[in-house]
Amino acid sequence: VQLVESGGGLVQPGGSLRLSCAASGFTFTDYGMNWFRQTPEKGRKLLATITHVGNPVYYADSVQGRFAISRDNDKNLVYLQMNNLKPDDTGVYYCNFNSYWGQGTQVTVSS
Repeated sequence: VQLVESGGGLVQPGGSLRLSCAASGFTFTDYGMNWFRQTPEKGRKLLATITHVGNPVYYADSVQGRFAISRDNDKNLVYLQMNNLKPDDTGVYYCNFNSYWGQGTQVTVSS
């Protein structure tokens, strides 16, 4: 199993980023997927969950209305569209299912 996140970077407050997670080594269409954010202060927090068929079923209150999770089952990709980013969104973002994690991608929101 391999999960590889990409798309992080430095962005100004109010800006947008789209994170991608490339999945391999398992039957992607059998599993729901999650995005987490990790910070030193708050640890690892669940941000969003999508079902195996592509229905978003959970957003953390802090990202509701600003972030959108989606997936492309033909390409084995999961996305996190992040809009109206805030400094508190800074952290390392991970995709996940079951006990599997990617290496993470750093997002820094700063002017």
